[in-house]
Amino acid sequence: MKLFILNLLIIGIALQVAAQDPTVTEIKKESDRKSAKDTILGWKTGGVVSINIGQGSSKNWAAGAEEFSFSTASTVGVFANLTREKYFWNTTLDLGYALVNTRSDGTRKTDDKIDLYSKLGRNLSDKVSLAGVINFRSQFAPGYDYDYLGKGLKRATSAFMAPAYLIVAPGIDWHPQSYFSIFFSPISVRMVLVTNDPKGYYYPNGAIPTGGFEVPRSVLYGVDPARKVRTEFGGFLSANFNKEIIKNVSYKSRLDLYSNYLKSTEFTVTGPDQVQSTDVSAAPQNIDVFWSNLIAMKINTFLAVTYNFDLIYDDDVKQFGDNKTSAATQLRSLLGVGLSLKF
Repeated sequence: MKLFILNLLIIGIALQVAAQDPTVTEIKKESDRKSAKDTILGWKTGGVVSINIGQGSSKNWAAGAEEFSFSTASTVGVFANLTREKYFWNTTLDLGYALVNTRSDGTRKTDDKIDLYSKLGRNLSDKVSLAGVINFRSQFAPGYDYDYLGKGLKRATSAFMAPAYLIVAPGIDWHPQSYFSIFFSPISVRMVLVTNDPKGYYYPNGAIPTGGFEVPRSVLYGVDPARKVRTEFGGFLSANFNKEIIKNVSYKSRLDLYSNYLKSTEFTVTGPDQVQSTDVSAAPQNIDVFWSNLIAMKINTFLAVTYNFDLIYDDDVKQFGDNKTSAATQLRSLLGVGLSLKF
């Protein structure tokens, strides 16, 4: 009798285990599927589109004011990030364009930006990766010197692909936080391109009727008009920050530094459509700087306040000073209130 009861207990336990086994197996399979989905392949995409409009007018204003002004600005920022096991591929595209129209000066642009930044890498640890960066920057439309030669003439000094900057850089990426990273490449290549009308003269062959000769457009950016491209080899560092710093206020910033190891070239206009080049010793201590900042303050679902601030210093862009032959820090800012859509 005791043996019979013991056998019944053993059979009951075995049946209970057998009944639970499919459930346990199914849970494990589902967990494995979720884990594989999360760690092997994952896309994250999104972006922000904003449109700002401003208008002002005056009549018989004794203190003096523009009779009529109208401004519009639009920005687009999108991203697509892919994670696959130990690999990642993060890409952002920032576009901006703004115009202001006044009764006295007509229509002029106040912002124009194309900035594509892509980083591909393999994680060595939670905070360090081997990575490569490709960055392309240019603008959509021509920009002008509205008082060319001090005579009120309008000469185009830039256009799409004039100039454009392309950086290809392998290196190390340090990302201690999800919102902050520093990428460094000791052996990167940067190309400065002026492929769209590299001479861009106002007068035929650049011969000024009152005497003298025009500087080709490409030379304004340190590029030989015959070659249309200047290639540099040097060190590149890019620091990125993107975070909601307080509720409904986000801050996005990117600081790029570039040091050219190679010798550069200076150009001298010697005649109509004639340029003489002279080699200049390498000056890696002259760091080129590109710093872009965006502060976005969300008012409600569709309204936001945005502030853009950009700073550029390029030792080869010598368009400033009394004789228009010196490099200088370039600054641009834009404040707007308008519609904003996040997706």
